[in-house]
Amino acid sequence: MRRRTIILATALAAPFLQTSRRAVAEDSVDVLLVLAVDVSRSINEEQAALQRRGYVDAMTDPAVMEAIHRGMLGAIGVVYMEWSGRDYQRVIVPWTRIASPEAAQGWVEELQQHPPRPVGWTSVSGAIDVSRELLRTAPWHGMRRVVDVSGDGMNNSGRPSAEARDEAVAEGIIINGLPILDNVPEIPGQLPLDEYYRRNVSGGPGAFVIAAENMGSFAQAVRRKIILEIA
Repeated sequence: MRRRTIILATALAAPFLQTSRRAVAEDSVDVLLVLAVDVSRSINEEQAALQRRGYVDAMTDPAVMEAIHRGMLGAIGVVYMEWSGRDYQRVIVPWTRIASPEAAQGWVEELQQHPPRPVGWTSVSGAIDVSRELLRTAPWHGMRRVVDVSGDGMNNSGRPSAEARDEAVAEGIIINGLPILDNVPEIPGQLPLDEYYRRNVSGGPGAFVIAAENMGSFAQAVRRKIILEIA
């Protein structure tokens, strides 16, 4: 009798459990990912276009889609923001749920409609602060929240980047860095850019920095970085 009762209870609960899983799948993603991309004036138009191409190629790469599908929910939320000085942060593609090649292609097509416009100083702290706000207002719950900061210079506008980083990490946000080392001058007594990113930009459990030696290797670095962030 008891066994029959358990079987009946399980059968009655099954539709509810399936509905609950669907609700979770629709309201949540494995990762909320902010792509914060430097368009300060140290990056010329050709370099800005190469950066953009790197993200386009990465998001449509089969290996990236495979990494998305390996997640518990098989979906990520992505927003693409360009930044420069303290007062310049511009969302180019708003939050998009990507769970299929078609969704990734739609994201890429929207990104390509807005050419990059290099301008202004370099405020890594401003990029982090706006990324925090974007994560707060995301339309889905993220099992992880990640900010991906790429740039070719140190913070020279706004508050210290380490201060902004520490506040974001205290909220449970992970910040990864992608410094672009192409044409970065070596100044005696100044940290190399990749080390600066390790000390002042990246933070949180499992945070990492992947340097792009030049614009030619940027696309490969972006692809590798996004796969690691999704995995």
